[in-house]
Amino acid sequence: MNVMLIGAQGSGKGTQAQLLEDQLNLKACASGELLRDAIARGTPLGLAAKPYYDNGDLVPDDLVAGLVLERLKELGDASGIILDGFPRTIAQAEALDRLLAARGKTLDAVVEMQVDDDALVKRIAGRFTCAGCGEGYHDAFKTTKSPGVCDRCGSTQFVRRRDDTEEVVRSRLAAYHAQTEPLIDYYRHLGKLKTVDGMAEIGAVHRAIARALDGDKL
Repeated sequence: MNVMLIGAQGSGKGTQAQLLEDQLNLKACASGELLRDAIARGTPLGLAAKPYYDNGDLVPDDLVAGLVLERLKELGDASGIILDGFPRTIAQAEALDRLLAARGKTLDAVVEMQVDDDALVKRIAGRFTCAGCGEGYHDAFKTTKSPGVCDRCGSTQFVRRRDDTEEVVRSRLAAYHAQTEPLIDYYRHLGKLKTVDGMAEIGAVHRAIARALDGDKL
């Protein structure tokens, strides 16, 4: 089974992809993680993608497709892939169809996780992480018990990702609406689109995805 999750940044695709990966023996293929790893390692694809990523712009199709192609070659014993963050455009979707067809495979289902923009900005822009142990916090939803002190390790050093600001988040959302939303009609036309409420509690979202996939495997 090959599944794709589609939704804006912060909609919970990564969390749901992990649940599906564990339960369906799928290989996670998160374009964001692939990009960050390539950028951190300074690979040719990573260096080429870095300016776009830092500015909150969509990375060109050929660069992302190259990273996904590498992952498709590493399936091992996995029964399929679960795509998170790719494709983002019609051109990428068509490229994906060709990549899968060349391996005798197809994309079986696409799950759209619907979210509210303002709620997403609030959810993402306040995130920060302990520099010592990596524990995650949020200005509004999960503050430290003692101001400026990590609950887990006691560190007083915290970091925020440069792309977790309101300006960058809204820029990404604008790019999503302009360039990625056409995929919804693309996959609806192919009869592969399922839609769930991405703003619900994690377990509720997962159950909705299970129903959308008609998955007794879940």
